Amino acid sequence: MNDNQTAKKRIVFCDFDGTITENDNIIAIIRHFNPEGWEEIANKTIRQELSVREGVGRLFRMLPSSLQQEVVSFGIGNAKIRAGFKEFLAYCRENEIEFLVTSGGIDFFVYPILEPFGIPHEHIYCNGGDFSGERIEITWPNPCDGSCDNDCGMCKTTIIRRFPAERYERILIGDSVTDFEGAKLADRVYSRSHLTVKCQELGLPHHEYETFFDIIGDFEHKRL
Repeated sequence: MNDNQTAKKRIVFCDFDGTITENDNIIAIIRHFNPEGWEEIANKTIRQELSVREGVGRLFRMLPSSLQQEVVSFGIGNAKIRAGFKEFLAYCRENEIEFLVTSGGIDFFVYPILEPFGIPHEHIYCNGGDFSGERIEITWPNPCDGSCDNDCGMCKTTIIRRFPAERYERILIGDSVTDFEGAKLADRVYSRSHLTVKCQELGLPHHEYETFFDIIGDFEHKRL
C-alpha cells in the first residue's frame, strides 16, 4: 500500500444477503412461498434484464400482505450468519475502519438479524417493506443519484460517492448483482459467487472470500 492510501481513512461497504448471511434471504423468502412465475423474474434480475428495483419489487408484489407475519418470521429465522462476521466487526473497530452495511435486502429482516451486533441504524442502508396494501410493496429510501441510471433501488454507488476517493480507501464486500456497479468504484473488492464472475468478466481486481476470517487475513497481509 502506498503512502497516499495509508493516509486515507478506510471504509467498508458490506452487502448483506449472501455476504453477511450465507444465503440470499430475498430469494429464500420467495422460493419458500413459491408464487407462480417467480423464477423467471429472479433470473431476469440476475441477468440484468430487469433492474434490481423492478425485479425485487415484482417478486414481493406476488405475495399478499396478509402473509406479513409468516414472511417476517421466515426471513428472520432462515438467516445464517457467515463465519467470522462478529470478529470482522471487532477488527474494524480496533483498527478504526468505518463499517457500513449496504444492502439490497428489506428492513423487516435486515434490522432484526443485525440487532445483536450493535451496528448503528444510521450505518445500515437497505430497502423498506410496506404491508399496508393488498400486496407487499417494497419502498426505496436510498435511490440512485444523478450519476447512476441503473434503477438500483438501494443504490450502493450513490452511497459510495458520499465518501470521496481522495479521502477514503473504499472497500467493497459482496456477492451478487447489487454489487456490480459498486465494485467498479471500490479501491478493493472482496467477492464471491456472481460478483466474482462479473469481476472476472470486467477485468476488475478482486479477492475471493468464503468467510470473514479470509478477509481479516487479507487485511493483515496488506499491513505487512
